[in-house]
Amino acid sequence: MTPGPSHVAPGDLQSALWRLLDASDREDHAPFLALVDQAAGTFPDAGRPSWQAWRHAFGARRALVDGDVAAAAAAIAAAREQLDACPTSAGTALLLAYLAHVETTADHLDSAMLLAVDASLLTDGPSVPPSRALLQAHRWLSMTLSGLDLEELAVHHAVRGHQVAAALPDVGDRGSLLLLAARQHVELAQTMRRRGEAERAAELAGEAITCATGARALDWSPEQADADLLDVVQAWALMCSGDPDAAVGPLRRVRRALQRDGGLWLRGYTDLALARVLSALSARDGRAATGEEAIDLLVDASGAFAAAGDRRRYRQSLLELGQGNADLGRPAEALHWLEAYRADTGRAHARSRELWAEMFVRRSRLREAERQEAVLRRHALEDPLTGLGNRRSAERRLGAIRLGEEPLSLAVVDVDRFKEVNDDTSHTHGDAVLRRVADLLREHSRTGDEVYRWAGDEFLVVLPTATEGQAVVVMERLRSAVAEADWGDLQLSAPVTVSIGVATAPAATEGRPSPVAGWRSLFDTADLHLFSAKRLGRNRVRAHGPTDAPADRGAGA
Repeated sequence: MTPGPSHVAPGDLQSALWRLLDASDREDHAPFLALVDQAAGTFPDAGRPSWQAWRHAFGARRALVDGDVAAAAAAIAAAREQLDACPTSAGTALLLAYLAHVETTADHLDSAMLLAVDASLLTDGPSVPPSRALLQAHRWLSMTLSGLDLEELAVHHAVRGHQVAAALPDVGDRGSLLLLAARQHVELAQTMRRRGEAERAAELAGEAITCATGARALDWSPEQADADLLDVVQAWALMCSGDPDAAVGPLRRVRRALQRDGGLWLRGYTDLALARVLSALSARDGRAATGEEAIDLLVDASGAFAAAGDRRRYRQSLLELGQGNADLGRPAEALHWLEAYRADTGRAHARSRELWAEMFVRRSRLREAERQEAVLRRHALEDPLTGLGNRRSAERRLGAIRLGEEPLSLAVVDVDRFKEVNDDTSHTHGDAVLRRVADLLREHSRTGDEVYRWAGDEFLVVLPTATEGQAVVVMERLRSAVAEADWGDLQLSAPVTVSIGVATAPAATEGRPSPVAGWRSLFDTADLHLFSAKRLGRNRVRAHGPTDAPADRGAGA
């Protein structure tokens, strides 16, 4: 009997997903195929569109392993259809990134590019919390973008993936993301070196070495293939940093070990790295034998990459075979390899510029929408004149406070005779007074106190943890700062002063709730004390009874 959706535990599905993703990138396909078979009875019973999409995505990957391109295309189309019903989340970003990588493996670069764009948009927001799904999304995006020759973006997502992994407990994830970051940095360094940007190449190679060193320092046990890849990347980085002699020995040692029991792709990757080191030595020393060895290694690498389905590095090997033969004075051989490169590259990259431009525009539009949203949010919660939080912002903050957990004081601050300032001078002068009062309140408040413009010439100061006595001392300091400020440049008829009312909600004692019903009651009490301060002569702080601060004797009633 086939179990229904209710019998499939979410934890089992998630565990199966992580195992499949880990096995999906391995050179040995047997573990992945076995896991796909095991999961065949699980994913179909999961009713959510995301799980159905994963079922089709892994089916597409399996079809590519089996060489069935038509079945892979049908499975990808089915997965994308399910994506329309998936929520916006890090999990959906991971699904998009994985599908993009499958499309890259199938050499469908246009579809891969568009999927990568959508995945990238879901991963780059500052509000996305760290999760394993997010770091895996960055990981698969980085590998996809590398396959699309967008190396700068591949580095970006590898670094972002490591940053997410660093916030999570799994040391294995941190190690694998550091290895990926090292690899992407050194590949970009190779590109910069080829373009003649030696300084930038050395900088990137240094980052690769730092990542590789960081990975070695972690308490994790990478699989042998990952440990060998780490050795290759670090040696390659030495070459890109300007020290090819130091890279030869480590690369030859890794190559000898891989010739015995290494995977096909990793052997090709090591051959390519060693060929590049030997080519650099041949160009420097003028030794033809070293250049010949590099050519032989590139031939081996191109064959390995073609068999492993790595079209990008296959094309790189073809190009470098053409360049290497040209350097050795073999124009016929060079033209053969360059023609093979041109034929394979022309089809693959015909739309690359157009798609890159489209991705740039879409990302730019998203950033503009986010900026506009931030502006609207700021306008909704910020007073445009003073830059303080406005009344809506203050009410939102006060509504989130739970009275009684610790003392809390509120102070209502009112500018004395503000109407006379506007009447005697102008509203422009009045605005200047309000801005300066706001600046003085901010400057002389305690760290952690919050100042808001409540309405008109009235301000609110929230003093967390302040007892009544402490609040009165702070507000007396604020009152004095305003009274003693230099207002001469505004040519006012009288100095500016403020009156302040203070109210405090003490911490609740055990078994006895806070005597204040809520923040509105506390605000009303502070407002009454402000009225009392006005009535008693202005330019003073007013609270309960003996804690009242004395009035400034220089202020008239």
